[in-house]
Parts: sequence; C-alpha cells; structure tokens
Amino acid sequence: MINHPNIRRECLRPAENWTQPTGEEIREVLRLAGLTGGRAAKALGLGAKGDRTVRRWIGEDSQIPYAAWSILCDLAGLGIIWK
Repeated sequence: MINHPNIRRECLRPAENWTQPTGEEIREVLRLAGLTGGRAAKALGLGAKGDRTVRRWIGEDSQIPYAAWSILCDLAGLGIIWK
C-alpha cells in the first residue's frame, strides 16, 4: 500500500477494511490523477450527469462507491488498493 500525507491509510485498503474518504481526499486523488470532475466522470463511465455525481462526492452529499474510488486511486498512482 502506498502512503500519501493527505489521504488516510484506511481509505487505501481493500473493500472489507475500507473507510469512506472525505471530500478533500477525493479532491486530492483527482488532483493526483490530473482529472477534473468531468474527466473523472467520463473515466468512470458515469454518463451525462456524471460530473454532478463527482461534485456530490466531493461535497460529501453522497458517498463514493468503493469501485469508483479504487479506480481513481489507481489512476492517481496510489496503487491497486483492492488487492
């Protein structure tokens, strides 16, 4: 597992031991991946209003699904956290 100073270790674990990231942690992963909300939505296949979904995750109005988080972490260079 890769450590990052702005992302808690418990957010970088396999699903069974995972803790939901904060909006700031999601924002940091997007920054590391070089993605805007819209580009993240496209990379995740979220559809036409996907950028709104990403904004809701960052605003902590809804929870990011583990699968989406793990893909973003991989794109950000934080490793394959699901193993």
